[in-house]
Amino acid sequence: MSDSSNNQKRGLIFACLTALLWGFLAIALKVAVTQIDPITVSWFRFSFASIIIFGFIKMKKPEEFSTLKKFPWLALVAATGLSLNYIGYITGIQLTGPNNAQIIIQSAPLLLGIIGIVFFKEKITKRQLVGIVVALIGFYFFYLNQLDHTSASGKSMYNSGSFYVLLAALCWVVYAVCQKVLVRSYPVRAINFILFLFSAFALAPLVDYQSIFQMSIGMWCLMLFLGLNTLLAYSFLGEAFKYADANKVGIIITLNPLITIFVMTALAYLEVGWIAADVLSIPGFISAFAVLTGAILAVKSK
Repeated sequence: MSDSSNNQKRGLIFACLTALLWGFLAIALKVAVTQIDPITVSWFRFSFASIIIFGFIKMKKPEEFSTLKKFPWLALVAATGLSLNYIGYITGIQLTGPNNAQIIIQSAPLLLGIIGIVFFKEKITKRQLVGIVVALIGFYFFYLNQLDHTSASGKSMYNSGSFYVLLAALCWVVYAVCQKVLVRSYPVRAINFILFLFSAFALAPLVDYQSIFQMSIGMWCLMLFLGLNTLLAYSFLGEAFKYADANKVGIIITLNPLITIFVMTALAYLEVGWIAADVLSIPGFISAFAVLTGAILAVKSK
């Protein structure tokens, strides 16, 4: 077997691991916000990640810190986008559910593509245009289906939660555009360290520290999982893009909501008491699948 084939397989394995981590992330966040507020959870994730990255660079790649002597001010814009993305996404999960948030957040790559077309004059293929249309139709019917399965008293909360996820998607686009520029001049790890550290400091005044000290052992384990999820997912994603074709990696990553939907369905069937049941109806699943299919077509460049 050729080295190229081995690298492709290795890259796709890393992509699958990333999708697996992100598929469980929304579920873990839903459980976390039952005891800890969204800002505190986000601050913990940023703090944990920045400490680990700092330690790694200090021991393994200290020269990467020297690249930050000329401070990348654009990183502050990226960090603002990333921190708002984290808060918006977890708040949306808190107000709605993992399945809903995972589908609506797929608007992020679509928004990124549209911004590239409108502002950066990037060319759009017929397939990408079809993908955008299919995804938009899927979003519309998914929204109607979710709203139809929401009680009258809960519709306002659902709309608010969905708005927060859309805001998170838009903020992710700001982060992604800035990150794309920054990685041309700075190491990825060094940039991530700045982003996580700035976000942690920005959220620090709003953190409920008392709730952290009162966490049970189980909640500590969950919070550590969330911190590790942030680190490992982005590390695996970087390795995936290093070894495999970006198109193949992108398709696998886009399918990660299917993991969330499957796990949430299984948990509802098992009638667990530590997370509210969140099961899509058949029309809801079909519209969700349309969103994912459209997103794949829209981001696929070949």
